[in-house]
Amino acid sequence: MRSPAPRALLATASVAVALAAADTYVVVLALTDMMRGVGVGIDSLQRATPIISGFLLGYVAVLPLIGRLADLVDRQRVLLGCLAVFVVGSAVTALAVELPVLVAGRVVQGVGGGGLVPATLAIVAQLWPADRRGVPLGVVGAVQELGSVLGPVLGALVLVLADWRMIFWLNAVAGVLLAVAVVAVGGGGMGRLRWPALALGVSAVLVLGLALAAPDPLVTSVELGVPFVPFGGSGSRLATPIGVAGLGLVAATLLVVGRGAWPVLRRADLLGALLVGGALGCVVLTFAAAEPEKEVVGPLGYALLPVAAGLVAAYLLHHRRSRSPLVPRGLVRGRLVWALVVSALVGVALVAVVVDVPLLARLVHTSSQTEAALVLVRFLVAVPVGALAGGLALRVTGPGLVAGVGLALAAVGLFVMTTWGRGSLEDVSSTLVLALTGLGIGLALAPVNDAALAEASHETHGTASALVVVARMVGMVVGVALLTAIGLHQYYVEVGGLADPTDVEALRDAAILQVGWVFRGAAVAAALGATASLALGLRPRPRTEDAAPTFGL
Repeated sequence: MRSPAPRALLATASVAVALAAADTYVVVLALTDMMRGVGVGIDSLQRATPIISGFLLGYVAVLPLIGRLADLVDRQRVLLGCLAVFVVGSAVTALAVELPVLVAGRVVQGVGGGGLVPATLAIVAQLWPADRRGVPLGVVGAVQELGSVLGPVLGALVLVLADWRMIFWLNAVAGVLLAVAVVAVGGGGMGRLRWPALALGVSAVLVLGLALAAPDPLVTSVELGVPFVPFGGSGSRLATPIGVAGLGLVAATLLVVGRGAWPVLRRADLLGALLVGGALGCVVLTFAAAEPEKEVVGPLGYALLPVAAGLVAAYLLHHRRSRSPLVPRGLVRGRLVWALVVSALVGVALVAVVVDVPLLARLVHTSSQTEAALVLVRFLVAVPVGALAGGLALRVTGPGLVAGVGLALAAVGLFVMTTWGRGSLEDVSSTLVLALTGLGIGLALAPVNDAALAEASHETHGTASALVVVARMVGMVVGVALLTAIGLHQYYVEVGGLADPTDVEALRDAAILQVGWVFRGAAVAAALGATASLALGLRPRPRTEDAAPTFGL
């Protein structure tokens, strides 16, 4: 069996990670068009929330399971499987004309996109020795953040030339090409194909795709249109003979694949994954579905959080009794615990800038949403630069020092941002502060992953990587809700003390104060992260002499 080409495989997997990261933000500009495409009016914006939270739900909830699978089977196969799921989700999203189908497509996209990150990090751990992982990990972190920068830009370019559906068709095409590239550079080891499952899967995709596309020449044909006639006058394209057939083929595919994969899923602790995934899903829906202007938790949050607590308790009991738990016993200890803490705090600091810098720009700099987004680009461009620099720095020093310095820089930048007001963004110093903050956050990405992988054994690298990503995403979801709540409290205190509550300029100043408090909270999170980073280790990894030179980068 031919050995994989590490650099080529890293490049291919990293592009896949960037594609998934771009898809997280691509709906920012296309959301209103997507709503119209599935019959949701702009006056029903709250109904569109699942379009965004659905992707996030799929992204986070299955991470622990996919990370564990990456420890039990060939990691390139996991990468290919995630790409296949991402492609299917993209196609379903592109074909959707109903909100439930659109949301389902986004959830499936999130499942595939989220699994790419731990699979790629585990591949890095497999192909590079501990003392040489810094640069590859920096590359992964850099392209992930670069994808976040390019997502809205590429989405805007596509919308100039075509409609929103083309965004997701391009995602599907890119996913297929990347899968071919993974096979080409992966050196084999993909395992034998299960032809019945493959045949069922292809049939399911074709039939379901035809049902969702509902081509007009077929639908209006007297002879060929019968399969497209809805049952009972329903308007859903799935409530038709061909739609039901497609769903039946999907169920059959899952059954056949599930039977073949059952031994691995049992070793991966499917029950534990369902408990943890359910708890994470409850957390995501609690905070991601909230309206920041009115509430900290979403409409169902007070019901979902107790459910999440119950699922966590059930998992802990299951963990003690299971022979092979989802999170292997003894894994979450030492530097991995600190890596999870730092990752969560990085998420808090990152989301505060991403959400509130455009808001501040709208308050003090411009009324244009596009120009406000361009202000954020000053920060976003610096993050991948910092990620790559952090990976390079790991060659000469320990992850704790690199991450600590980076988060200390981010804390300084965020504290400066708390003083911003009218005219601040017009000063060149604001660009320097945003770049410094982005550089600092980027510096922490590779060291956190490096410390987590170093603490884990080869058999648990996928799980450790998944836990780090989960911690960061939970930090982002919970952080934005809590920091916004703090800022809104200060806003209402300020408004309550106004002599004239209708004074527009005074209300604007109160809103600026609110954003300042969000930055203040994020600065505290970054400072705490800088302190916690010291526990990741201050010395570089001992050099290994037995690694193949081709693994160097």
